[in-house]
Amino acid sequence: MLKLHTFRNRLLVPAVLAVVFASAPVRAHAVSKEMIQLQTQVQQLLDMVQRLQSTMDTRFGVLQNLAQQTADNATQMTTAVNALQQKINAQNDAVSGKIDTVSGQVQSLNDSVDELKTRMAKLDKSLQDLQTQLQNIQTAPPTAAPGQGDAPAPQGAAAMPANSAPAANQAPPLKETYQAGVRDYNAARYEVATGEFQDVLHYYPLDDLAGNAQFYLGEIAYRKQNYPDAVKAYNAVLEGFSGSPKAPAAQLRKGFALLAEGKKDAGVHELRLLIQRHPQTPEAAQARTKLNGIGTKISAR
Repeated sequence: MLKLHTFRNRLLVPAVLAVVFASAPVRAHAVSKEMIQLQTQVQQLLDMVQRLQSTMDTRFGVLQNLAQQTADNATQMTTAVNALQQKINAQNDAVSGKIDTVSGQVQSLNDSVDELKTRMAKLDKSLQDLQTQLQNIQTAPPTAAPGQGDAPAPQGAAAMPANSAPAANQAPPLKETYQAGVRDYNAARYEVATGEFQDVLHYYPLDDLAGNAQFYLGEIAYRKQNYPDAVKAYNAVLEGFSGSPKAPAAQLRKGFALLAEGKKDAGVHELRLLIQRHPQTPEAAQARTKLNGIGTKISAR
């Protein structure tokens, strides 16, 4: 721009001088062919200056247009990035919801497998007891004939079973009570399910299903968004039933509950601990997905 102004000034100076000379009074004999030529040259210089000004205005307009197009493109790009970010956030929310649904389905499947294992173990025990009874019957000595030294039983006396005992408070049946609790839990009858799971824990504290019942108490609290009680119930599974097949799920749900409670560091710690303890389980895969979803590294340095 500085060179352009300098060039224009160089052109204007002779033009101004020429105008001044042309307007000055001269003698009649000074008007000659040279003066006319000078005026023509001045006019040509003025035309050149006007054309140069027009060219500069055109180029400046082109630059303005390019700048406007660049600004429009940047605005469009920003809008596209914002839309993409919103789409990614929506997809993350949808994936999180699907993970929770799949987690519930996996837990129900694990419950069915655990129940089947329990039934098989009890059936095997029953078969062993039956086999033992048969062996005892086969090896038992023959009974003495009546009238050979044995006093006859008094007539009219009622025969009492050998294993009869005074009736006591009957505990509810284990399997039926646990299965009823699972059904009520799936039907969202949480109060009834809570009582049934507590009966399992009260009457059968050492049975394998007791750990499952404790886990479901945590799940009920989690669904009610009572995250502190859910964490306590999951801790009871991890501490009192560490060998339970529900232990990985309890640690996973404990991490989720801590995150939902706003305790991110504690929740991340639980998920990382789950991955370290049970790396090949479906719960570990869900923990990895959750950590990736919240932008946290899976393993701490």
